[in-house]
Amino acid sequence: MLRIIVFVLFVLLIWGGGHAYVGWSLGRFIQRPRLRRAVWGLIGMHFALSVTAMSIRRITPETLWKETLQWVAFMGMGIFSILFTLCLLRDLVLLGSRLYLKKRQPSPAPEPAALAGTDASLRADAPSPGPLDAPDDPSRRALFQGVLNTGMVSASVVATGYGFVQATRIPDVRRVEVPIKGLAAGLDGFKIVQISDIHVGPTIKRDFVQGVVDRIKTLNPDMVAFTGDLIDGYVPQLRADVAPLGQLNPPYGNYYVTGNHEYYWDGPGWCEEVASLGWNVLLNAHKVVEVNGARLLVGGVTDYSAERHYAPHKTDPHKAIAGAPPVDFRLLLAHQPKSIWEASKAGFDMQISGHTHGGQFWPGNLLVGFAHPFSRGLDDYEEMKIYVSCGTGYWGPPLRLGAPSEITLLTLKSV
Repeated sequence: MLRIIVFVLFVLLIWGGGHAYVGWSLGRFIQRPRLRRAVWGLIGMHFALSVTAMSIRRITPETLWKETLQWVAFMGMGIFSILFTLCLLRDLVLLGSRLYLKKRQPSPAPEPAALAGTDASLRADAPSPGPLDAPDDPSRRALFQGVLNTGMVSASVVATGYGFVQATRIPDVRRVEVPIKGLAAGLDGFKIVQISDIHVGPTIKRDFVQGVVDRIKTLNPDMVAFTGDLIDGYVPQLRADVAPLGQLNPPYGNYYVTGNHEYYWDGPGWCEEVASLGWNVLLNAHKVVEVNGARLLVGGVTDYSAERHYAPHKTDPHKAIAGAPPVDFRLLLAHQPKSIWEASKAGFDMQISGHTHGGQFWPGNLLVGFAHPFSRGLDDYEEMKIYVSCGTGYWGPPLRLGAPSEITLLTLKSV
C-alpha cells in the first residue's frame, strides 16, 4: 500500500510540475495580467480535470457524464503533451541563443587610466559598439513571443485534432512478409493476423472492436494472435465491448497472451473472459498445430512484468516451450519485446510483440527506441525474427502522430 501511495504522489508531482512549467513558459511573455491569469486558470483546470478523470475510473460506475469527462480530459492531455514539448523546445532555443550571444559579447573596455600611455591612433582605431551592444526592445520581444505563444497553442490543437482522427479510425492493414530460411513448404505463405494494445476502456468501446474484427475477417488469416493490453477496465465493465472478438474463427485458431495492463484490472479474470470467447490463452504454454503436413508450435508467455502484480504468472519462455515435440517452426507471442532475450535461449524462431505503441505520438515516436531496442517493425536478433506492432488502439490521449496504429498481416515466406 505504501508503495502505491508513493507512486501516486510521485506521478502527481511530475504531472503538476509539468503544468507549472507550461504556465510559467507561456505566462512570462504575456503582458496583460488578466490574460496571464486566464492562462494559469486554464492550466490549473486541466490539471484538476485530468487527475479527476484518472481517479474516478475505478470508483464510479460507467455513466454518460463519466465518459464525457474522460473524453474531454484525455483530449486535453493530448494538447497539453504537445504544447509541453513545444514550450520546452522554444525555451531550449532561447537559452542556447542567450548563451551564444553572451559568449560573443565584446570584452569590457579598459579603464581610462589604463589607456593613458596608449597611442592615440590605436585608440582611434578601436571598434565602435556593434549591433550586439544595442539595447533590447522589450515591446518587440513581447510581441514576438506573444505571436509564438499563439502559434504553439494553435499548432498543439491542430496536431491533436489530426492525431485524434488517426487514432480513432479503424487501423489500416500493414502487410509484412517475413523471410524465413529453410521454412517448411507447408508453412510457406502461412498468414498470421496480429492485433495488440487495443486498450478497450474509457474512450475505446465495442464499435471500435467490431470494426477491427470486421477488417480481420476480410483478410482470411490462417491464425489470429493478440499480443496483450486488451483492456483498461474490469471484466463487468467491458465484457460487452470485447465480445466481438468471439466472432473470429480462423482455421488454426486464435491465440492470446497478457500484457501489463491486464494485471492492473484483474489479469486472471480477463484470462477467463478471453478464453470464454473461444481464444487459446497461452500462459507460459504452447500449442502445436499441423499445417499442410508441417508442424507449427505457437507459444505464449505472460507479460514480462506480470510477477510484480500476480506471482503465479511469472513470465517464462523456457516453460512455454517445455515438453514440446519436434516441430518445423516455433513462434512466440510475448507482449513486451524484451522477452526476446530469454526466448532466443529457449529456442524460438520468431517472436511477435506489442507494448511500445511505436511511441504513439510525437515526440514519443522519436524517443521510444532509447527505451526499447526493438520498438517497431521487423528485426533480427541472433537466429530469431522479431516483429513489434505499433498497436491497434491507443492508450491515454486519443492521439496518433508519427506512429500509426495497425492491424498486421504477417506472411511467412521461405527463402
